[in-house]
Amino acid sequence: MSEGPLEQPGRTLSQAFFTEGTKPYREQLRVKEQERAAVDALREASDIDDEALLASLASLGIRVETLAALTMIPIVEVAWADGHMDSKEREAILSGAQSTGIEVDSPSYGLLSLWTEEPPAPALTDAWRGFISALGKELTDAERGRMRDRIVGRARAVAEAAGGFLGVGAVSREERAVLEALEQAFSA
Repeated sequence: MSEGPLEQPGRTLSQAFFTEGTKPYREQLRVKEQERAAVDALREASDIDDEALLASLASLGIRVETLAALTMIPIVEVAWADGHMDSKEREAILSGAQSTGIEVDSPSYGLLSLWTEEPPAPALTDAWRGFISALGKELTDAERGRMRDRIVGRARAVAEAAGGFLGVGAVSREERAVLEALEQAFSA
């Protein structure tokens, strides 16, 4: 493939601009560009519209794949709290995934679908709690609270999907315990 008319002059300009002494600045610019791209990707892959929270997550190395795990694991955990996955819970999880931009043919959706058939290993929820605890120490109280509200709120919606009258309101004792543990994971 041939080069465009500006590629060689662009490389020459870049090499002249970023000499040996400017390498640290070049790296800082590259990291900033990656973080900006990550913020855009995180915004698109989630329903988070809080610019400061997105920027904090991106600066900490959170990418779309990590965000998907952050939001999916609690939902699946609460759905399996009583030892089985109800069809209403499964539907709530999978339709919720689609409504937040997780495509049906994506690896995230496939993994989530698998977890609605078989519960994930307990080590995964332990790893999630450890990660949330570490992440919480890097966020402000307000950012941590917004993230907790969003993630635990989705898990609560799944818990409510299977119970009560017309699927509203009843959360089992086991689900309540999982929801409390999820909330606790966000304590710094």
